Amino acid sequence: MAISQEIDQVFKAAMKERDQPTLDVVRMLKTRVQERTTAKGFAGEVDDALWTEVIGAYSKQMKKAAAEYEKLGERGEEQLGQIGFELEFCARFLPSQLGEDELRVLVQARIDELSMTDAKQVGRLIGALMKTHKGQVEAGDVKRIAEEILAG
Repeated sequence: MAISQEIDQVFKAAMKERDQPTLDVVRMLKTRVQERTTAKGFAGEVDDALWTEVIGAYSKQMKKAAAEYEKLGERGEEQLGQIGFELEFCARFLPSQLGEDELRVLVQARIDELSMTDAKQVGRLIGALMKTHKGQVEAGDVKRIAEEILAG
């Protein structure tokens, strides 16, 4: 089933159950997809790839917000709860992240494939991995692991 259809089903169920937190998240995601499709220069179609990209970007934004609310301590607890719910909701629609060990093996294989020997070439490696494993890896993690491997 397409992500848009799943989102619509979740939305309808949340309306029937009067589940406000779920409604809020779904409305936010639908709004962001709508913004992307009406933006100047958009020529694509609304497919799973667009939904995944939008949900991934929203999830990443929520992770950053969670870190800020954690710094607030008790004052940020209520918002942290809502953000946690939103992150959990978004995770259902995103590809699973690679674990540290899997990512390390993948980075090592790509380093060998590209015959890299210098840490200055890490940008090329990150670009290659982000194209083939979009949504499954974080660029920062790839960079850190690649630099560790290349450093020795």
